[in-house]
Amino acid sequence: MNSYAQKWFDTYSLKPNTPFVQKEFWLYFPLEKWQRQGYLKPEEAVVNYEEYLNGIFGLEPSGIHALGGLGWCESAFYPMFEEKMVEDRGEQEVVQDAAGRHVLCFKNRRTGFMPTYLKHPVRDEKSWEENCLWRLDPDTPERIANNELEANEAAARQRDGLMISQRMIGGYMFLRSLAGPEEIMYLFYDNPGLVHKCMRQWLELADAVCARHQKQVEFDEVFLAEDICYNHGPLISPEMIQEFLFPYYQQLISSIRSRQKRHLYVQIDTDGFSDPIIELYQKAINMESLSPFEVASGCDVVRTGRQYPQLIIQGGIDKRILTGDKEMIKRYLDGILPVMYARGGYIPTFDHAVPEEAEFENYLYYRQQCLEYS
Repeated sequence: MNSYAQKWFDTYSLKPNTPFVQKEFWLYFPLEKWQRQGYLKPEEAVVNYEEYLNGIFGLEPSGIHALGGLGWCESAFYPMFEEKMVEDRGEQEVVQDAAGRHVLCFKNRRTGFMPTYLKHPVRDEKSWEENCLWRLDPDTPERIANNELEANEAAARQRDGLMISQRMIGGYMFLRSLAGPEEIMYLFYDNPGLVHKCMRQWLELADAVCARHQKQVEFDEVFLAEDICYNHGPLISPEMIQEFLFPYYQQLISSIRSRQKRHLYVQIDTDGFSDPIIELYQKAINMESLSPFEVASGCDVVRTGRQYPQLIIQGGIDKRILTGDKEMIKRYLDGILPVMYARGGYIPTFDHAVPEEAEFENYLYYRQQCLEYS
């Protein structure tokens, strides 16, 4: 078996003292600064920049293959919406993004900041049907062709020994992307029938794509991008989660499991304070893995690891330590890494993207500390 994949399987098996998978949540924002400072070569000077960064920071080639086709932060539309400017506001502009949302951006800078959403594509049944429903047809020729290509690639990676993770947008993220974070709250009360229509289409698409993929490959994991928590817990009540999300998750997971023999892990990704949803998701859909444990919201992977010994934990390293000094970084990591190494079932990464203000020497030192457990 691929040695990097073996680490993933051992970690998911909750084996104590398993060498840590050496990965990062997202290393993007500080790279340009580090290039200007002379720590890194410019991208155009390197043939394979990912391999170059891996070599510098001791990051490993992935032992897990991400199988897509079902969206992540946005719905898996076919076709996507046309990306275009819809209003010029001087130093700012309103842009329609690929998910049909109107976003207020700085002119000539559409990424790298928290967006301000002004409008979403779904407001009622009419806008749902006209703007989105037809884009979520599981049987369009373009979608089918893409699914087959992705399944072929995943099957090859499975033969190489890699874990296969079917990634998809979760139900709450899906609804929020369609209607907006505030507007969906009103729809839960004012038009629950529309919410269920949206979720039925989410299920129809997800099940069809998964079935297409499973003709060629078995999944090791289903990974849902949920983002259902903020700094005080879930954004919607447990009752709403049980009414609008879990019935569709249960149907999908049951259907996937019926088509394969391999054990299927379920992972949920959510920012914010996720402790209050752990037991809820464990009981309803047998969630076995959770990420990324945002420390600023109150998450503590050592505490959670002790409370839930059967939970696979990914993340939970406070990205703010990168603005401190090496002594502080070491003191902080010494409270987490040896404990979680002995526990098993843990993959250390920062609790979100490495921030732009991170200093190169601090990030390199952090990586050196993680490599002591490799």
